[in-house]
Amino acid sequence: MIEFWLSFNSGEEKLWLPVPPESFEMVAGNQNTTVTINDIGEINLIGRRKLKTVTISSYFPIQDDGLCQYRNPPKPSECLDMIGRWRNSGKPIRLLIVGEGLKINEAMAIESFTVGQKFGPQDVYYTLELKEYRFLKEHLEADKVSSVQQYAALFGESRPTDRTPLPAYAIREGDTLITIAKSQYGDDTRWKEIQQDNNIRDFGALVMGSTLRLRGR
Repeated sequence: MIEFWLSFNSGEEKLWLPVPPESFEMVAGNQNTTVTINDIGEINLIGRRKLKTVTISSYFPIQDDGLCQYRNPPKPSECLDMIGRWRNSGKPIRLLIVGEGLKINEAMAIESFTVGQKFGPQDVYYTLELKEYRFLKEHLEADKVSSVQQYAALFGESRPTDRTPLPAYAIREGDTLITIAKSQYGDDTRWKEIQQDNNIRDFGALVMGSTLRLRGR
């Protein structure tokens, strides 16, 4: 038996679809581009992935007709009201499909919700079109990590923002920003970093015995 669940706001509200769809398909694809190159012909450039889509069609029974997966299912009006509120909230829902050897757990946006009735019992038939929802913050954070890793792979080091700070440096007699940058960083051109990090406006303001904050190498 396959169960279809819809939930909203981190499980605050849940709906177990009383009568599961007879079938469903979740479509996943890529934004590939086909181009033609002289003397070669067509080639396929693999692009980034598309959002997954799925369409669910079934009905909300007015009473248990023997096809419900559980007793005392909610009334059709209650199901319609719940999904309607979710659709108007501007927030995603979560689709959970579980069965033997199957588990789908996806954040989805409601693209359309079509309802209707047929001659006979007052069951409400529906079609729910869903499209994958990607949380932008998580995607950007993952992309940032990926960019740092790519930089390290290309240049064999981390970006400057990822350097581990050095211990505070105690100013000695005869020190200048340039000599400190040379001795601590191995690069006298980084004296401006020391100036900016320690808010130094006057080069003659270095006081022997005072400390400076330093970035990592």
